[in-house]
Amino acid sequence: MLSIVLPVYNEEDNIVRAYESIRDVLAPKGIPFELVYVNDGSKDNSFEVIRKLSQEVSDAQIVGLSFSRNFGKESAIFTGLSHATGDVCAVMDCDLQHPPETLLDMYAMWEQGFEIVEGVKRSRGKENLLYKGFAKLFYKLISKSTGIEMYRSSDFKMLDRKVVDEYVKLSERNIFFRALSSWLGFKSAVVEFDVKERVFGTTKWSVKSLVRYAIGSITSFTTAPMQLITVSGMLFFVFAIILGLHSVIKWATGHALEGFTTLILLLLLIGSLIMISLGIIGYYIARIYEEIKGRPRSIVREVVKSVSKDNDDVAMSEY
Repeated sequence: MLSIVLPVYNEEDNIVRAYESIRDVLAPKGIPFELVYVNDGSKDNSFEVIRKLSQEVSDAQIVGLSFSRNFGKESAIFTGLSHATGDVCAVMDCDLQHPPETLLDMYAMWEQGFEIVEGVKRSRGKENLLYKGFAKLFYKLISKSTGIEMYRSSDFKMLDRKVVDEYVKLSERNIFFRALSSWLGFKSAVVEFDVKERVFGTTKWSVKSLVRYAIGSITSFTTAPMQLITVSGMLFFVFAIILGLHSVIKWATGHALEGFTTLILLLLLIGSLIMISLGIIGYYIARIYEEIKGRPRSIVREVVKSVSKDNDDVAMSEY
């Protein structure tokens, strides 16, 4: 069975459409599937739509998980994979910007023995210049720091059961699914897709949330910012040696040392470098603090689940 994890945040208009689109692609091929909707603290009626869908659908297993509040997409993906029961699991967006037709290509690659099938973007769709520029900068930074090409990467992936089992064993609280799936290793393949336009709703990512997501992802997966401090310190040390030699030469030739403005600028430069360095170190300490607390990645408030394909009863439990 193929389990498909669908993180949901204010997507009430896309939930049924996602089920219908996936069903229309998989059913003709005779691929049994379950949909694991993870309601990430939506403020609309998303979970009520999921509940109703689980009661009405008889040709697929529908699982709905509702968080007690918004915990973020990474937590939604992790929790969804933890509850998925299929032999192979896929993660895709509920807004269908990840085309369901690509699932067939991914499934075929899995049947050939590939354990991780990465969906990479052939085209990114319509994006404003600010978003596109920020995305390019973010992926360039994380690609350089990790050695993994990330620019065309996405959360659209298909993972074999053994890969999912290893992923959910990871104990870290701050996770980055897009990169960790590559870090796990295993036999992998790539399938290209074109990002589709939304039919309903708008993107839930603001510039502020993207910046927060980028910083969190980079610091959770790599220590490159810490290494940047060391490199900056070495460069400034070289600059200080050159400036010192220049001052000695000026003194030896009998010229008075001048430049009050230069001194102030140097102090400001050094002070800025120190404050930035302390900020980066402090951020990593904060991440360590979050890990040490050991709080759960999410709290599942309610679960709805269609009992079987031939039974319309719904099992519900609260956490």
